[in-house]
Amino acid sequence: MRGTVGPMLPSTSFVPPPERQTVVPGDPVVERGSQPLFVTYLESGRIALGLGRGAEGGDAGEARLRHRLGTAEGPLWLDSAAAILGLPAFVDAVAETPAVLRRMPLEEFRRAYAALPGPVRVLMHDLAAGQRQQCELAVSRLAQDAEARCAQWLLRHAERLDEGRWRVTLRQRKRMIAAQLGIAPETLSRVLRHLREMGLVAGSGTVLELPHPGALQAVAGR
Repeated sequence: MRGTVGPMLPSTSFVPPPERQTVVPGDPVVERGSQPLFVTYLESGRIALGLGRGAEGGDAGEARLRHRLGTAEGPLWLDSAAAILGLPAFVDAVAETPAVLRRMPLEEFRRAYAALPGPVRVLMHDLAAGQRQQCELAVSRLAQDAEARCAQWLLRHAERLDEGRWRVTLRQRKRMIAAQLGIAPETLSRVLRHLREMGLVAGSGTVLELPHPGALQAVAGR
């Protein structure tokens, strides 16, 4: 998916400020869901794009992506679509190689965008909206995959009580379980909540019941 999930502008669209920031592999560049005050211009280097930024499995202060969606290589504007649409950042971005960044204040970026000819603004807005839809689709597919992995984990750790009744005792913290599944803790909580709503998981705390293991197996096999 290289180049399809990072909503970007050509480097020649706007003139970025001269101040430069150097980042090293593992440094966070953009945080998903944040409302940044700047729009990031990637002058050089490669940035990994994905979901679930965290420090597990890396050196101190080094960020990792639990779900990788693609990469972006400079020179280009990295998070311009979110700025154009007035929405939070779509994905987490982490430096994959040494990279040089230049950041334009959001209001300055928007003034430059507003100064463009009307047809150009419409085109750029439509492209940004298309990038957003692609990103939402990718996130939706990841959520389905996470649901299947969670169902598989529950079935592997289930113990049979009697005819048709199964139980899972969570002997580890949810953060550790999420790390085993390669998902963020909040994703695990969301998946478990959805499985409860479907009637496939009951109970709370450290003891979960599986009322319909056959149906859960169908989810696991998707």
